[in-house]
Amino acid sequence: MVEADTTLTTAVGNVYFEPGARSNWHSHPAGQILIITDGIGYHQIEGQPIEIIKKGSVVKCPPNVRHWHGASAGVGLQQLYIVPNTEKGIVNWNEAVTDEQYSIKKSK
Repeated sequence: MVEADTTLTTAVGNVYFEPGARSNWHSHPAGQILIITDGIGYHQIEGQPIEIIKKGSVVKCPPNVRHWHGASAGVGLQQLYIVPNTEKGIVNWNEAVTDEQYSIKKSK
């Protein structure tokens, strides 16, 4: 929706996760803000409990902290993402969230 540039240094986008879809583990050099606009899903910061997110939730992902997010097993998830200070970098992708890790999320 808003591409990173040298003036505003912020990227903004809209992502829809189909039911059961999720991102890989990843981090953002300057952090990330998620605004959930529809659906139900999960978010987890590495080493912390899984968080259920739904329409109206706002999630702040700290800089350089691994996390993942995605839809619940039965309901899709629509989100806006905001990545500030893009001059520091946008995203560092890591390994996939395993079915075993995700299956724990489905039981929450």
